[in-house]
Amino acid sequence: MRIRNIDLGNMPVCLAPMEDVTDPAFRLMCKRFGADMVYTEFVSADALIRSIDKTMKKLTINEAERPVAIQIYGRDTETMVEAAKIVEEAKPDILDLNFGCPVKRVAVKGAGAGMLQNIPKMLEITREVVKAVSIPVTVKTRLGWDQEHRIIVELAEQLQDCGIEALTIHGRTRSQMYTGEADWTLIGAVKDNPRMHIPIIGNGDITTPQRAKECFDKYGVDAIMIGRASFGRPWIFKEVKHYLQTGEVLPPLTFEWQLNVLRQEVMDSVNLLDERRGILHVRRHLAASPLFKGIPNFRDTRIKMLRAETVAELFDILDYIEQNFQ
Repeated sequence: MRIRNIDLGNMPVCLAPMEDVTDPAFRLMCKRFGADMVYTEFVSADALIRSIDKTMKKLTINEAERPVAIQIYGRDTETMVEAAKIVEEAKPDILDLNFGCPVKRVAVKGAGAGMLQNIPKMLEITREVVKAVSIPVTVKTRLGWDQEHRIIVELAEQLQDCGIEALTIHGRTRSQMYTGEADWTLIGAVKDNPRMHIPIIGNGDITTPQRAKECFDKYGVDAIMIGRASFGRPWIFKEVKHYLQTGEVLPPLTFEWQLNVLRQEVMDSVNLLDERRGILHVRRHLAASPLFKGIPNFRDTRIKMLRAETVAELFDILDYIEQNFQ
């Protein structure tokens, strides 16, 4: 699969953009485990043009994580164009437009998935951003606003006509948020449309290597994107890539090995930020790790993990888990 001159190889697996998750440290870790392309946290166009320091820091890219896409969201054409030019100066490989974020604070203001209620504005923003920058522009969106307005097959053609060079589709409507199951049939319908010639990336509920392979085989997508399944499990890219390349399940990764990866994730977060902010950032991802699923009476330990405030405290908890639950 190629996006302009960016060759992502056969059956690429991408890390989805996720707020407060896909910072540089986490992106690099997922890259080391096999992610073929990574995306930044989504970036507010309004905050970018006002040079808000916290937002500007989200444009930081490490050469080792390439190819990398910076994703922006907003509701105003002029603002999105200006923000796109700022992003281009950060030299990402791709600029991605977020028309899929379902969270209330974004969507009800008309940005993110809110754009699914104003298709003319979505298309206007897309056309103008494509014209404003020289790097490839891609889009990430959903099936539609709700079950009665699943418009993605027609919308995909319209976005392609605006000049985008790839389209990522999350297999839910905005009204579903992250509930229910992702519906890949319409993603497959977009890919099967003979008028579509840009790469189609499928997203939603890819939690196992077997499901990743099924999505390629059954729906014909050019790439897949993994999001929430990477929480506390960045090695999912290693598992998925191995299965796609060999058809065999990766030999089980030891409990100790996986815990050590989580320890490294803690240190990467702390080194990127500082101890207090790094722990605040990473502890909920660790608490959500499927590594701990099925451990009896784990609730109290999980609560302690969510309340940890120092590296020493968090590592003591991980040491306790290793000694008592593996």
